[in-house]
Amino acid sequence: MDEIMELPVWLRILILVGVPIVNLSQATWLYIDGRKRTRYYWFWALWGIVQSPMPFLVYWLFVRWRLGRVRQNPNP
Repeated sequence: MDEIMELPVWLRILILVGVPIVNLSQATWLYIDGRKRTRYYWFWALWGIVQSPMPFLVYWLFVRWRLGRVRQNPNP
């Protein structure tokens, strides 16, 4: 706890305001895009609001990238 108090005030405010904004915008994007591409859109949104950036990276690799490859080449 002492390490956090040693940070400058502007950095603490930036972290307290920035992290929730990033997580909320990530969850919103995952929800909207997930509704178009997968039936588990609620899962992606919940995971996206809890942590960052891992849900975005996993979603991009397994849903966007893989789904795009499957659509381009339907018969592997």
